[in-house]
Amino acid sequence: MSDLFSPTWMQAYLNQWNTESDRASALATIHFNSTIAYGFKDVAMSKGVLTIKNGRAIKAEPYIDQPLNWDLRANPEDWQKWQSKGLSMMGLSMAYMSGKLKFEVGDYASIIKDPRIVGPFLMSFSVMGRVLSHA
Repeated sequence: MSDLFSPTWMQAYLNQWNTESDRASALATIHFNSTIAYGFKDVAMSKGVLTIKNGRAIKAEPYIDQPLNWDLRANPEDWQKWQSKGLSMMGLSMAYMSGKLKFEVGDYASIIKDPRIVGPFLMSFSVMGRVLSHA
């Protein structure tokens, strides 16, 4: 497996993100555009960034101080667990409330309050898992 959130990994994540045409279409209907960083807790900067335009991933790159809509952080072992097992609504709530998943940028409540976003957000963890099997 490539290093988690490395440029190679992020490019594979972009490719897997775009194979989910139903999710991309659902996000396009709400004009979902976002710049999402991924990284590790207790590390100053995020590692990788995925840019989404109208639900489709258009750019994967290292974090270099881009403006972000979301910055998600967790320990490597938690990222790997969620990638292999996915994340349910209950699991997301527990991860957030226990501090296992941190939102350095972005509002957790805005995700869980909008069913048009929470479903695709949860699916993104299983998409990460597909990077493991295609790396």
